Amino acid sequence: MDIFVFFTLLAIGMHLLKKREQAQRIALLGSYLSQFQIEKLMQDVLSGYQRALGETSPERQAQVWRHLEPAEQTLCQQFNRFVLEFAKVAEPLARLSRLPLALPFVSQYVPASTLDLRKLLSVHAHGISQASQGKPDQTPKSKAFTLSAELMLMQHSCHWFCRSRTIASARLLARHQTAYTQVLDAVAPSTRQAYLQLTGN
Repeated sequence: MDIFVFFTLLAIGMHLLKKREQAQRIALLGSYLSQFQIEKLMQDVLSGYQRALGETSPERQAQVWRHLEPAEQTLCQQFNRFVLEFAKVAEPLARLSRLPLALPFVSQYVPASTLDLRKLLSVHAHGISQASQGKPDQTPKSKAFTLSAELMLMQHSCHWFCRSRTIASARLLARHQTAYTQVLDAVAPSTRQAYLQLTGN
């Protein structure tokens, strides 16, 4: 067999296997997320922050911040419930690869190169909960900045699990015009420390 034909067939086979694995991961994560309104709530909160920051009147801005508080709390509660439900997933199915290349089923056969999404989601749940509560001396703008970063990093982890870290970072940049390193710098120090310990960055 011609070497070019061989590698072409190999590449096609690897691509098909990777697509199959991605479909399985998307279906698994989607089966749990479909029980909640996390994505809609996240969109409502983030767009609400943009609206508040765009207000020129301090009174109107304060009104928008107050209006967003119930959505923040509901989002936090739903995400915590989602994390508890996803914790029931078997460990082999919750692995995601630390490797930069998205090789098919590598997480199943090289577990040493993986991390546990269940543990990563727990880190995000804690970070989102803490950020949504805010601090006594924290301004609404500062709270929104931190919570936005916590939500974006969580979304990055979900996309990483379904696709790859590279694609997750590209989606983060395309959707929020924010780089992965910027988001990581913007989350709470406790979240960043726990996240880096798990991911090995």
